Parts: sequence; structure tokens; C-alpha cells
Amino acid sequence: MGNPNVGKSTLMNQLVGERISIATFKAQTTRHRIMGIVNTDDMQIVFSDTPGVLKPNYKLQESMLAFSESALTDADVLLYVTDVVENPEKNMDFLEKVAKMDVPVLLLINKIDESDQKNLGDIVEKWHGLLPKAEILPISAKNKFGIDMLLRRIYELLPECPPYFGKDQLTDKPARFFVSEIIREKILLYYDKEIPYSVEVRVESFKEEQKLIRIRAIIYVERDSQKGIIIGHQGIALKKVSMESRKALEKFFGKSVFLEVYVKVDKDWRSSDKELGAFGYNLD
Repeated sequence: MGNPNVGKSTLMNQLVGERISIATFKAQTTRHRIMGIVNTDDMQIVFSDTPGVLKPNYKLQESMLAFSESALTDADVLLYVTDVVENPEKNMDFLEKVAKMDVPVLLLINKIDESDQKNLGDIVEKWHGLLPKAEILPISAKNKFGIDMLLRRIYELLPECPPYFGKDQLTDKPARFFVSEIIREKILLYYDKEIPYSVEVRVESFKEEQKLIRIRAIIYVERDSQKGIIIGHQGIALKKVSMESRKALEKFFGKSVFLEVYVKVDKDWRSSDKELGAFGYNLD
């Protein structure tokens, strides 16, 4: 866990060895708590990627913060991710909760390739004062620096217990979840300003055949003007999102995909408990 845009999802994908979480340069990319499962001959590690810690401005962000805080209650080892540019005192309320935890805390200073030795030393000293019980490890998730060392340390710290999931399972999320996340990722990449944060994707139909997956998905926005932006002039913008999403889905599932994407307006869905529940923003 950690603040938005410090590299949590990139780290998650490196640790799991699969592309489980969306990772873009935009903050608040991860909205759900996503579990990635690593199985070896003698252990199973369940990693949990959480939304970035933030002060919520609407109900969607309240749900995102709840996902993050839920990890505080059931983690055997806590990975707190920061980087070399953020202000360590950005979310002191949350850090105080982390400081009180009884489980081992590994503080991961990410993006060290963007810093020098002196600056890194100052950052380590600052964090040691804020979280004195934490073990500090400098890493670069993007360049895979320090990942093997981190995995060894996690292995040493984890308690022995029976596996929670089957040997072949990579995540706790169903296929439909990754369809909506991949489409949402393309929207994050191709649209500016408030559009990506006003969008949700729901998979209406997912039918898998021997050589083909047929998918029907709906992009929900809050306003008619946003619908027009998503579709674009003569539908060009939506066609681009659909095409790039289809390519990514075919790579993800390893087979051909027939994808239909539509756009609908659902006013103020980010502030509706009912709609948020329908989109899966609950802790059940």
C-alpha cells in the first residue's frame, strides 16, 4: 500500500510475474483491492494491490480508501510503497495506523533510478524517523532492481499456514473483472482531464467458445458531454479504445476476442451507494 502513483501496481505485476494490475502514469488508477497469487513448490504468497491512500472527496474514493484500510487488518507482512519524490508526511493519519501495526512492515522506496545517493540517504533518514520499526528497502520496480531481494525477505517473514488458493490460481478476481480493467486502462491512456476518473466499465456479456471469446461491455460516464468525448467525432475515439482493448484482451486470454463496446450515461454514479455496489465497490 501507499499513496497514489508511487508504483504499487508496477511492483505487484513484477512480484506476481503476471499483468494483474493496471499501471499507468496517472494517479488513482487502481480502484479495487486485487490479489495476485504466487505459487512455488514449497510456498504460496498472496499479494494484495490496494488503491492509493487519499483523502476521499466522494463515495467512490471512500470505497477505495476502505479497500486500502482493509489490508491493515489481515496482512501478515505489510509492504508500504513510497518513492523518491513524494512528501513522506503526505498522509500522516494513515502512517500513524501503519506505525501501530504488530506485523512486519517493509518500507519500499521505489524509483531509486530517478535519484542520487545523497538524496536517497536523506529520504531513508526521514522515513526512519516516521516509521522507526519498519525495515527500509530501496527498489526500482520498473527496472526489477531489488525485487529478488524483496521476495527473499517476504519469504523469511511469512508465517507458516495452509494455502488459501489452488496451485493454478493467479488471482482472486474473475475474468470479467480484468476485461473491465483493461478497457478502463485504455481510457486512462487515451483521454485527458476528468474523463478517466468519471468512467466505469461493466461487462454485460462474456461467452467463451473453443477459439473465441465474445464480450459485450458498457462504458458508463456521468454526463452527456462526457459520452460525446468518449465516442469522439464519427466514433473514431471509441473505435480506438475498442481496438486497443481487444488486442490487450487477446494477449491476456491467449485467444481471439470479439469485443462490442457501448457508452451510457449514469449520472453521479460515483456518489451513489447503489451504483457503487453494482460496480463491485464494497468489502463483501
